[in-house]
Amino acid sequence: MELKIYNSLAKVFSHGSLPNAAECMRLSALMDETVSFQAAYMRSEGDLCEWAMLRIKTSSKMSVSASRVRCIPGYLPAHFKTDGGYLETEGGLYPDLLEPFEVQAEKDGYRIPLTPGSWQSCWIDICAGHEAKAGTHSITVSIENLAGETLAHAEVSLEVIAQELPPLDIFHTRWFHTDCLAEYYDIEVFSERHWEVVENFAAFAVKHGINTLLTPIHTPPLDTEVGGERLTVQLIDVSMVDSESLNAKYIFNFDKLERWVNMCKKVGVEHYEMAHLFTQWGAKHAPKIMGTKNNEYIRLFGWESDATGKEYANYLKQMLPALTAKLEELGIADKTIFHVSDEPEMKHMEAYKAAQSLVKPLLEGYKIVDALTNYNLYKQCAVSVPVPAVDHIEPFLRGDVPEGMWCYFCCAQSYKVPNHFFMQPSYRSRILGVLLYKFDIKGFLHWGYNFYNSMQSVYPINPFYVTDADGAFPSGDAFVVYPGKEGLPLASLRLKVIRDAFDDYRALRLLENQRGRDAVLDMIEDGLQKPLTFSCFPQHDEYILNLRQRVNTALNVM
Repeated sequence: MELKIYNSLAKVFSHGSLPNAAECMRLSALMDETVSFQAAYMRSEGDLCEWAMLRIKTSSKMSVSASRVRCIPGYLPAHFKTDGGYLETEGGLYPDLLEPFEVQAEKDGYRIPLTPGSWQSCWIDICAGHEAKAGTHSITVSIENLAGETLAHAEVSLEVIAQELPPLDIFHTRWFHTDCLAEYYDIEVFSERHWEVVENFAAFAVKHGINTLLTPIHTPPLDTEVGGERLTVQLIDVSMVDSESLNAKYIFNFDKLERWVNMCKKVGVEHYEMAHLFTQWGAKHAPKIMGTKNNEYIRLFGWESDATGKEYANYLKQMLPALTAKLEELGIADKTIFHVSDEPEMKHMEAYKAAQSLVKPLLEGYKIVDALTNYNLYKQCAVSVPVPAVDHIEPFLRGDVPEGMWCYFCCAQSYKVPNHFFMQPSYRSRILGVLLYKFDIKGFLHWGYNFYNSMQSVYPINPFYVTDADGAFPSGDAFVVYPGKEGLPLASLRLKVIRDAFDDYRALRLLENQRGRDAVLDMIEDGLQKPLTFSCFPQHDEYILNLRQRVNTALNVM
């Protein structure tokens, strides 16, 4: 029986060699911070699978949770450019899903199958709450047969530091697709059951460091085939009167939006991003907006509606003032951002500028935040907060962005920059926190918290089997959570690593408050042959793990 302990950045495959990484025997964390490691185990002899018990014990009172790391099908379509920093570029099974154990026999025991000749791994989260004392604590991981005999045993030490991470002071959003939850679980949109599931997934997002939630004031015009439509998820109820006139009047009901905001406050969401006001990739059309006209519930706007046509302009001039008044009433106006259109290019400049000019006077005092990659487009359109892709960020870093910028990555950022595809090593995700800190980035956006559709949302998929939007994107791009039983989300290995990246950012901010920014920047650059950038960072686990350890050590002596 073999048992090996690895850090949270390792990826343990069922077959083949173990990760090229040293075993992890020492951990450190701040008070109330979750720290993770992995236990890899294999029964090297025997012909049949046998049952055993995995036990995890701590020397003091701590929160302990464990999951099985499951391998999931992963693919990298051939048209995406890769570099030498991938684990694999071929299709296969990749460790990603963190699945709860089916049987937990007692508080510290989990029944596990021991398959001869096949490595399996367990993901272990430890959180030293306020009841735990500062200092070094031991964690024991053991595997026993059902008779109680120890087959393998390992000990890990956890140093708990008597400081707490500060709240995250930047935006972190991963677009929340409420329609995908309704379709996967086959439940009616905004039925009581749908609200329950939405709340489960929103709370899980907050638990893992996501503090900003995409809010569907209308069905978000994202990843939708031209002429097609996604399942309606619209929080604002609309009634149209004087329907024969180009100057139609509208009545708005915000009851669902108010319930959404109350749910968000309950689970800890801090910021709200309103669904884009115009279609993706060009801002040419209005989003799908449903409403009542002549006592019939119909589509009032959609692909047939010009973005800046008189009818939609008239609608926006009534809806946005009513919406912003409601945001003020709900006490979240200063926590709300708006989007015009996602990923416009230079060829869309005139359309984007016209759309922006229409809504900007109606959104005075609000930030308009849009993902775009061309610096000239940003300058000419005067977007208040640009969100460049990480492989197009350099001109923005050199230029003048007075209100600060965000950044993002998605399927196209496959070469030399951070991302979180199945087939990439985890350090390419975790380095993000350090980069956000070094370059003083004000927010991070990713498009897929739970996108369970094919490309352009032509049809839904099963994310346990189809992880690439049915051949469109590298596996891992479209979602970081899986839909579990009874409407409960399941984490991916990648989500946990992303959480750690943002905890790194928070730890760097904490150290800055105590020692100054220059000292922290010196620590980040110490020992590097070249300055750290979004396209130049150490291609191994040790840098980020050692940096975080040095940060924790410095905090421990304050």
